[in-house]
Amino acid sequence: MLAVCATPIGNLEDVTLRVLSELADADLVLCEDTRHTRRLLERHGIRSRLRSYHEHNEAARTAEVLPRLQAGERIALVSDAGLPGISDPGARLIGAALEAGVPVTVLPGASAVDTALVAGGFAAERYQFLGFLPRGESALARVWNELASWQWPAVAFESPRRLPATLRSLAATDPKRTIAVCRELTKRHEQVVRGSVEEVAAAFADPPKGEITLVVGPAAKAEPADLAAAARGVAELVAAGLPRRQAAEVIARLTGLSRRRLYDMSL
Repeated sequence: MLAVCATPIGNLEDVTLRVLSELADADLVLCEDTRHTRRLLERHGIRSRLRSYHEHNEAARTAEVLPRLQAGERIALVSDAGLPGISDPGARLIGAALEAGVPVTVLPGASAVDTALVAGGFAAERYQFLGFLPRGESALARVWNELASWQWPAVAFESPRRLPATLRSLAATDPKRTIAVCRELTKRHEQVVRGSVEEVAAAFADPPKGEITLVVGPAAKAEPADLAAAARGVAELVAAGLPRRQAAEVIARLTGLSRRRLYDMSL
């Protein structure tokens, strides 16, 4: 059996009793960083056999471990923080085990995504998870354009080194949008900074330390009059000879409205 175990996102006390029991009973524990997982096990008095499983050896380790799972061994899979397979290694092994008919069980636990949504004041029935944000201005601009009319929160992971540039990129597109930067969640120096993009960008002009979870609040709902005026703008650009799709993109960038919606309205 393969047991996919969620581990703490920061505070080592945030681990479930089920996960501790599984880690103690497993024939083998696969982990991103054996040193990191060993600290968790030692904190809770558990001694288990550890083996590395990370993005650089995921394919080879899956081929090595799958026969052991098929032979009936009990193997636990963990990442450094959170649930394996969610922006962390694990999906390859989980998929291979399921295809081979090996029982797979998931032991849930702490989540940086859920914690950031609630801590940032954006708890909602619906949200979008973006994973790690892309590098580069053009790639980021495409993300912001996709979120321009998104009416629910969006959660992303970002490196502290790239955070200032990311916030400046979003501020250039939508400076008044409400966001929250959640730093070092559940740890001693936990910090949640919430406000408009331009305010939060000013607070993080220099790279901070620690792990970062970014929550982008819902887009402001467009008034019908705004939509009508934007649609007229698209029509005017088309009449001037600009391709319809490009015209919709120009107006979308100026207004923060959905390019797709403006394009559809102009047909």
